[in-house]
Amino acid sequence: MMMMHSLWPRDRESMKGAKIDRESASRVWRFARPYRGMVGGFLLTVIAQALLGLLPPLLFGRIIDDVIPNKDTGLLTWFAILIVLAALGSGVVALFERYWSSRIGEGVIYDLRTQLFDHVQRLPLAFFTRTQTGTLTNRLNNDVIGAQRALTATLGTVVNNVIVLITTLIAMLIIEWRLTLLALIITPLFVAPYRKIGQIQQNLTREGMEYNAQMNSTMTERFNVSGALLVKLFGRQNSETEMFSERASAVRDIGIRSALFTRSFMIMLSLLGAIGTALVYGLGGYFAIQESIDAGDLVTMGLLVGRIYQPLTGLTNARIDVLTALVSFDRVFEVLDAPSPLVDRPGASELVRPEGRITFDDVTFRYPDSTETIIPSLETQSSVVSDADTPAVIRNLSVTIQPGQLVALVGPSGAGKTTITNLVPRLYDVTGGSLRIDEHDVRDVTQESLRRNIGVVVQDPHLFHESIRDNLLYAKPDATESELERACRAAQIWDTIDKLPGGLDTMVGERGYRMSGGEKQRLSIARMLLKDPAIVILDEATSSLDSENEALVQQALAEALHGRTALVIAHRLSTITDADLILVLDQGRLVEQGTHDALMTNDGLYSELYNTLVRGDLEPA
Repeated sequence: MMMMHSLWPRDRESMKGAKIDRESASRVWRFARPYRGMVGGFLLTVIAQALLGLLPPLLFGRIIDDVIPNKDTGLLTWFAILIVLAALGSGVVALFERYWSSRIGEGVIYDLRTQLFDHVQRLPLAFFTRTQTGTLTNRLNNDVIGAQRALTATLGTVVNNVIVLITTLIAMLIIEWRLTLLALIITPLFVAPYRKIGQIQQNLTREGMEYNAQMNSTMTERFNVSGALLVKLFGRQNSETEMFSERASAVRDIGIRSALFTRSFMIMLSLLGAIGTALVYGLGGYFAIQESIDAGDLVTMGLLVGRIYQPLTGLTNARIDVLTALVSFDRVFEVLDAPSPLVDRPGASELVRPEGRITFDDVTFRYPDSTETIIPSLETQSSVVSDADTPAVIRNLSVTIQPGQLVALVGPSGAGKTTITNLVPRLYDVTGGSLRIDEHDVRDVTQESLRRNIGVVVQDPHLFHESIRDNLLYAKPDATESELERACRAAQIWDTIDKLPGGLDTMVGERGYRMSGGEKQRLSIARMLLKDPAIVILDEATSSLDSENEALVQQALAEALHGRTALVIAHRLSTITDADLILVLDQGRLVEQGTHDALMTNDGLYSELYNTLVRGDLEPA
């Protein structure tokens, strides 16, 4: 089956070899510590409910032994009232018990889910470039929901069954110890299958999680606008449906196997419980004939024996639930424990109002090799390449960019231009040398303050599936209407927004798909201008604009960038001829630098690129 071959080998092996130990359970409890008061209230309600459940069987026995022989109708009435009150009280207490268990479980999951979201968004960019979005969101959704079910449902079931079992056994021992021992004879038959059954169900759960992750990943990739468009343009709807059908069938088959296995096991436990009850009634009936036990006590024992096997059956099933739930916790903890190489150093300082001087001091950089995984079970592993074989993308780069300079990065594709712009906001750490902003190494300042002072407009700008206003406010949440309008006018997009029926409240669609390429680019520029950074990075920021709009935006940028340091990447060299400094890169090395006029006289790589790509466009028709 295609599904089996598409599983990552390392992921399958890690799933097979995973062990659940006490550390997982103790770690879950550490998350529950803030709710210890609620746990106490929950335990009290469970004990009260167990004691109330004992009252009806005990009263039934007394009715048979005391009320009926003596024909005491008054006592019968009181017993009947007590039985009804016990049932009502048990129901009320059950509501409180459910409230406490759900409050504890939902609270723990809230804390866990919040920590997960915060941790994942702080992982380095390299992690997201090698992880399927659908697989990651499945891990954060389905596994967290599995853990949630364990805490909100299984927690109450386990504790309730334990207390019911203990209180029932005590009552039975007091009434008739011989029948109690007989009822316990078959108890090992409930306990013996625990380990094997738990392991089988655990493996089924892991397989189901893997299959669900791949199915959800397929839907995530195919149902976004870009994926849906690609499928339609290539006419692959039928093949996509076939592939999804194979993956969905694997989910279906594992669900059927799990359901049949669980049902068969529960039938076996019910049969064992019926045998135990029959033994108690059989031997108890013999004792009653011999008059060594009262008929009322026999009836009470018969009612109570069900309260032994019922929690035993529940505990057996709950133990399996706990084991499979801990699988979810383990998978969640794997993400939560993922180390992030990009963290603020102890004592990192705030970068406050920098002048904008950028210094590259013998900087070398290579991307992480395929063995440097953060979460192995999530990241795609193609081939293992050692660090020694990973080529350096940037080699011994040394240059100083003065505050307020407009610096252009030029070079053939793959020269390292975008990589340099990724190093400035510390999306990656340099491999060698240092990168400084105003003589502060970017590794010595907080990432938040560093990125707060850097504005970026990339070649393919991303807009959230929200309104234009919300996308702009992402840069400055407290921006006023006048500030929004001013930024939009500077980016030459206000007239377009003003003509829309919803104005700033118009929804842009997923990834801004309802906007044209030029409109998305100008909205991205407006968002950057609203941020008002000290350093601006423009990665092909005008690539999607027509000639008229490009001229307007270039004029707006010229005014907006005044007094700011700007790094500009442009394959259309005609857009950067007025730069204060042009850095020419080739295979990660700085081969030339200077102004346009100076570089044109050198007859080097820059003049070659300029003559090849630009001169024909500049000549008048």
